[in-house]
Amino acid sequence: MKKNMGTADRVIRLIIAAIVGVLFFTDTITGTLGIVLLALAGIFVLTSLISFCPLYAPFGMSTCDVKDKK
Repeated sequence: MKKNMGTADRVIRLIIAAIVGVLFFTDTITGTLGIVLLALAGIFVLTSLISFCPLYAPFGMSTCDVKDKK
């Protein structure tokens, strides 16, 4: 897999995942919404760790820094 996520994108996703995790485990968000958001947070963590977002690929998007080839 080719990386398509930059550092800022990865950090933002990890912060959002951490916030959702804290809100879920402190029972601020519960029920179906809480489970769905927790699953989404898990996906955010996974995509941040591998630096690849499958939703970016079909659209040709990338937030990675462009490296100059000489």
